[in-house]
Amino acid sequence: MTIKLYLNSRFESGKPFYLYTGRGPSSSSMHLGHLIPFTLCKWLQDVFNCPLVIQLTDDEKTLWKDLKVEQAYQMALENAKDIIACGFDINKTFIFSDFTYIGQRPEFYRNMIRIQKCVTFNQVKGIFGFDDSSVIGKIAFPAVQATPALSTSFPDIFGDKKIPCLIPCAIDQDPYFRMTRDVCPRIGFDKPALVHSKFFPALQGAKTKMSSSEANSTIFMNDTPKQLKNKINKHAFSGGQATVEEHRKLGGNCDLDISYQYLRFFLDDEAKLEQIKNDYTSGALLTGELKKILLDTLTPVLTTHQENRAKISDEILQTFMTPRSLC
Repeated sequence: MTIKLYLNSRFESGKPFYLYTGRGPSSSSMHLGHLIPFTLCKWLQDVFNCPLVIQLTDDEKTLWKDLKVEQAYQMALENAKDIIACGFDINKTFIFSDFTYIGQRPEFYRNMIRIQKCVTFNQVKGIFGFDDSSVIGKIAFPAVQATPALSTSFPDIFGDKKIPCLIPCAIDQDPYFRMTRDVCPRIGFDKPALVHSKFFPALQGAKTKMSSSEANSTIFMNDTPKQLKNKINKHAFSGGQATVEEHRKLGGNCDLDISYQYLRFFLDDEAKLEQIKNDYTSGALLTGELKKILLDTLTPVLTTHQENRAKISDEILQTFMTPRSLC
């Protein structure tokens, strides 16, 4: 995974910080691409022994998608179970739905207003492309996503202490947090630091983005091994040649081949990955054989995730989503 890391002096000096990331629920199951920033968050939480807050932007999806409030909220709960299945520490992790939390804690709402007061309509039009036909909820939403970067938005965790924040997120969320970094010093907070993950491509090609709205371009976390095999074999774009003879002679293109691109995210053995690249580029490894390697790599990822998710009861979910003090 390629990441872009911005660290300010407070993180480098060993002072306390917290992690903040989010999920916009647009389907009842997360997909493989959603796993990337959460896997990184899990690693950061383990290494730095720090608290993590996860925002479920069910309000955002209601505004941008053809979803009712109740549908978006239910999807948020289902996605929360997928998130918990990544292995987060229940004593260090708080997951919240915008629909429920903002009304419970006036501190969050006050910070949201502080941010809204610092950003003009002209600025959000320039940053996010809003126009005169955009509903007013969209115009106000960027401040909602910015607010968790202020530690006092979570009085149960931090009280009134101003703690710096590190945000692992996908690269498409950068505009929100560039705006946040601009506003924070004006209202007395440190700028949050960011870790960007690349887009996870769809099955159709390396320059696409995996989306929950396209079933045949997406590997969902609840896909069965049979569904996974079918999607990889039928829909994963190949960087190989038209015939075996041509492939043996000319080799394949790893930059275009989706199976190889997915292995770059999920195969931990760098030496093996390099060998696969050399073999495929030379023509020694065929597309079908490369897809088999990918299936052998991804099948345990999905089955383990599904086993972990099946163990998450409504009681466990409620604990993660209850405002409380964290270790």
